[in-house]
Amino acid sequence: MIHVEDWAEIRRMHRTEGLSARAVARRLGISRNTVLRALASDRPPQYRRPLKGSAVDAVEPAVRELLNQTPTMPVTVIAERIGWQHGLTILRERVRELRPAYLPADPVSRTVYEPGELAQCDLWFPPVDVPLGYGQSGRPPVLVIVSGYSRVITARMLPSRQTGDLIDGHWRLLTGWRAVPKTLVWDNETGVGKGRLTSEFAAFAGLLATRVHLCRPRDPEAKGLVERANGYLETSFLPGRVFTGPDDFNAQLTAWLQIANRRHHRSIDARPVDRWEADRAAMLTIPPVDPPHWWPLRTRLGRDHYIRVDTCDYSVHPRAIGHVVQVRSDIEEITVTCGEDVVARHARCWARHQSVTDPEHAAAARVLRGEVIHQQAARAAAARAAIWAPNSLGIEVEQRELGTYDRMFTLIEGGAGKEDT
Repeated sequence: MIHVEDWAEIRRMHRTEGLSARAVARRLGISRNTVLRALASDRPPQYRRPLKGSAVDAVEPAVRELLNQTPTMPVTVIAERIGWQHGLTILRERVRELRPAYLPADPVSRTVYEPGELAQCDLWFPPVDVPLGYGQSGRPPVLVIVSGYSRVITARMLPSRQTGDLIDGHWRLLTGWRAVPKTLVWDNETGVGKGRLTSEFAAFAGLLATRVHLCRPRDPEAKGLVERANGYLETSFLPGRVFTGPDDFNAQLTAWLQIANRRHHRSIDARPVDRWEADRAAMLTIPPVDPPHWWPLRTRLGRDHYIRVDTCDYSVHPRAIGHVVQVRSDIEEITVTCGEDVVARHARCWARHQSVTDPEHAAAARVLRGEVIHQQAARAAAARAAIWAPNSLGIEVEQRELGTYDRMFTLIEGGAGKEDT
């Protein structure tokens, strides 16, 4: 068999120089039949090894019968059913060739998003320990939102995955966009809703005038944009970074997203920031009022004068003891009010099972405790004075016996007889 270079030279000499097959053969030193075969073929020569068959050929009918009954049957099960005694590699290759004939076609359609149409949401749990204070570290969730049309990404770390923190996280991220997508796509996250929205999140969707679409369980393709964004964050943002706390994490993440949203996106063949203005212009306007906190806690403050949010306890001014207080929490602050009076304001504690005490509350509690102790002592003294009184000798006796003792000592001092006494 001649080489490709010889085949190309034969055709050139014959067609360009007009040499005959005999002349070409004489000049190249090859046989005339070889030249004739080269001129007759319009494809370069290619070595082909003759087929020798395979050990799978003998069992292919049995394999086809099993695939006809169960198209998804694993190769290991097929090998067991047909009594396969050879290596699994050649059997696996043959089954891979045969299986598509017995499986229905399942094409994946390419989704095209219109400007402002939707955004996909998800929680990303970064595999890095973030200091949370009080000697603790953890891996809090990160709320990630990706716009479908522009592919702009926004994200923020949250203290927890509870409904209140998710609503507050949505509000802060969408406020940064200054717009609301017409649809928010979520999977069955507990804080958002499983099968149906929680009442708090439904109220939040009503405030935004948007629709929240819950995907079917185990359907990651329904929100592939945000799933890929999570992977992008994990491989491009996270490596080599060190964080001093959640605030530092959010600061670094915000700065990095400004760069990431300016990078060329292969699937849309554009930079997300170049499509953002058209995307945002088609979105809904952000409501002019903040969410009115549909998740406040109302409770009567006990003598302990602490309230619990998530797993942490926060002190409240003791003047609210015995009164009904309202607790409002977001991802940054805990506020407690008693009527119109703000009786506590604390920064949100990200650590778990901690007691956060305001020094002013502790000092007020000590003062009130001292006043209570003095009042109790005064009441005890008054009660004692009402029951006991000194007799003529200065000895305290019960008032009901005071007259008897005084008469007795008067008789003694007057020289009464022994019998009289």
